[in-house]
Amino acid sequence: MTESALPCSRRTFLLGTATTFAGAFLAACGTSPNNEVAATDVPVGSAVALETVIIAQPTAGHYVAYSATCPHAGSRITKVDGDTVQCLNHNSVFKISDGSVVSGPAQTGLKAATLTQNGDTLSATES
Repeated sequence: MTESALPCSRRTFLLGTATTFAGAFLAACGTSPNNEVAATDVPVGSAVALETVIIAQPTAGHYVAYSATCPHAGSRITKVDGDTVQCLNHNSVFKISDGSVVSGPAQTGLKAATLTQNGDTLSATES
């Protein structure tokens, strides 16, 4: 230890560690995911991948929602390709019409989410 270094007591170290952890925890928990979209922004025959859900419109005026968590390994599904969505982590592909598996290592389909429509706004929450 050099002369210019200040000793760190156990209490100071624990207080600093607790403060850092609390700040990181509050920052992570401080915002809710954006799982809301205008109905007009969801293309007919396709979907929109939001933060934790996918909202789809398989046929005109019929909306469905699924969790954006891939059932294979828990990665986030982010790619929409026409009438399918894809997890880019291991390439599992799912139909937007019913959430079923098209291809990939996933053995089960997407988990349904609860969809709410309030005027022209669609929102979904994981069930």
